[in-house]
Amino acid sequence: MKTQIAVRNLRLCTKDCLCLYVCPTGASDTENSVIDTEKCVGCGVCAKACPSGAISMVPLEYPPQQKKEEAVLAASFRLSENKARQEKIALQLAETAKTDGLYRLMTAAAKSIRLVNEDLLRESGYMLPQSGNTHRILREWTENPPTAGFPAEAAKQLLELLPDNDAGTEETEVTYRCSVCGHVFKVPAGEEPVCPVCRAAGDKLEKQNA
Repeated sequence: MKTQIAVRNLRLCTKDCLCLYVCPTGASDTENSVIDTEKCVGCGVCAKACPSGAISMVPLEYPPQQKKEEAVLAASFRLSENKARQEKIALQLAETAKTDGLYRLMTAAAKSIRLVNEDLLRESGYMLPQSGNTHRILREWTENPPTAGFPAEAAKQLLELLPDNDAGTEETEVTYRCSVCGHVFKVPAGEEPVCPVCRAAGDKLEKQNA
């Protein structure tokens, strides 16, 4: 039974086509350049042969998300907010740049900041499809769509397809949302909640799960 599948990044693909010659099932030979996951046996030969590194092997099942202390999550949350502001400033400078050199520099800076911010969010569990954070966000969006055209039905289908590796933690942990700074955090059941970001407590905290 295969435990992984090959996925091609079309932006990195340089059409060397070595994957077509080494793939034992022809999974990489498709009209739209997207690897056929049904044919893929997960051998990884194509990924090793690809000179541009455009093919990655992706596991079919992800391990449970590593638990992190609330202080670490709070620090990541603050850094993420700072990076978002930095990216916005860099983009504004790029828009008002009077020289091509400055435009290129600020555009590159914005992209670099975005990558760092994505890493922060990923480490916090907000970009892992199997994390409880992802499930909570999707559930919230299906119940209260963030925009008028938000595909709520697609979000519901995604919830059904994605495993929740954090399922069951609700019995021992309670999730709160701080109405002061907006931070969402968890504390052990029975413990007095205090926001790790702004230290708000009491009626400033909204319980998120029953």
